Amino acid sequence: MSTGIFLVLGFLYCIRENTVLIKNMRKPFLLFLISASFLLFTGYSYGFESRDQDCSKCHTLDQNEARELLKDLIPNLKILQIRGTPPKGLWEVFIESGGRKNLIYIDFAKRHVFSGTLISIRDRRNLTQESFGELNRVDVSQIPLDDALVMGEKTAKYKVIVFDDPD
Repeated sequence: MSTGIFLVLGFLYCIRENTVLIKNMRKPFLLFLISASFLLFTGYSYGFESRDQDCSKCHTLDQNEARELLKDLIPNLKILQIRGTPPKGLWEVFIESGGRKNLIYIDFAKRHVFSGTLISIRDRRNLTQESFGELNRVDVSQIPLDDALVMGEKTAKYKVIVFDDPD
């Protein structure tokens, strides 16, 4: 950006002095100045994370669109949930296929999909594992315990629920 300011100041100086440069090179210098200004400000047109842009306002992915994108790649596909990821530019798609649940990622351009582990380098956190745990979390309060065998205190802070099939 400071380069652009120096170019403009240099151009204004040449106009004021009415030098030979301005008489012979007015049009080429003006064209150079215009093209340089386009190159200088291209960084402001992208939604980098440092710009704090909310890309999900412009980029969307609904369940029907995700199913259409993935139908040839994954058989018997059921889309369970779609949400954004901490790194911008990706959707996290929670799917079920063949009775198995999985997380896959689709880019905002809708051209690439990958299935694998997404790890935050800075925090050293497995974002895929955290999301998978969140999406598969069971609300323990919804499990009927009327016929359950209770061992220990009923008001204990931590509870363990064991399921068994007597047959």
